[in-house]
Amino acid sequence: MDVKFTHFPLHPETPAEGKKREPNPARDERMKALMDQEGLPYAASRAMTYNSRLAQELAKWAESKGKGYEIHDPLFRAFFVNAKNIGDPNVLAEIAASVGLPKDGALDALHSRAFKDAVDADWRRSAELGVSAVPTFVMAGYGLVGAQPYDMLEKLVAKAS
Repeated sequence: MDVKFTHFPLHPETPAEGKKREPNPARDERMKALMDQEGLPYAASRAMTYNSRLAQELAKWAESKGKGYEIHDPLFRAFFVNAKNIGDPNVLAEIAASVGLPKDGALDALHSRAFKDAVDADWRRSAELGVSAVPTFVMAGYGLVGAQPYDMLEKLVAKAS
């Protein structure tokens, strides 16, 4: 089975330089518990949030280079664990290099906005599917919203097969 990542406009109003993240202990504890349950790293104490648009364009570029699947974990870790600005082209170029992609190529793709239209198409598709949160898993007309335990994903695959 092939996994196709479709990007979603999660808080596109966030400025490129990011914005201060308001403390919300209940939200952070819930997210930390969900991440721990699935064995995913998560730093609940992030003080900033950043615009993910350029990170999505980098992911589309990486996909065009055969590294689409490999780029997602380092992007996740950069944002949710290391609190890096994934709206900064230099940060993104470093992430690209970490999966074996050329920094200069990443910067060229980001500065030229070569994958802007591809991400725009993803955002339209997300709207057409009614996606309102991430992650959302869609398969053969069935869907699951939010972080899900592995057994729920297995049930989705079985239902869609």
